[in-house]
Amino acid sequence: MKRSSSGGLVYSTESGRMCPECRNPVAQCTCKAKALPAGDGVVRVSRQTKGRGGKCVTLVKGLALDATALALLGKQLRTACGSGGTVKDGVIEIQGEHCDLVMDTLGKLGHAPKRAGG
Repeated sequence: MKRSSSGGLVYSTESGRMCPECRNPVAQCTCKAKALPAGDGVVRVSRQTKGRGGKCVTLVKGLALDATALALLGKQLRTACGSGGTVKDGVIEIQGEHCDLVMDTLGKLGHAPKRAGG
């Protein structure tokens, strides 16, 4: 079987995502090859049901924050909405349809959110 020279471990159930350069968990990356999320500074709030079994999710995209600040903002938004959610690849996902509440909360926190989608 042929092995690729650039191949390697991408995800481990023990430690999560792995850095492709230093092959350590992303949280303990020694080469700092991890880039900031591609946030353009325009905060977009949208609603999505596609691929989620009909369940609605509120998405917040475009935040130009580092991973820890993004996780902290996600926590604040989840507690304001009173629901669960997660932060994946620079996108905050909040369970349920909370677009208006999320936009109000982001406005109070100093961001200028825009409604995206329908």
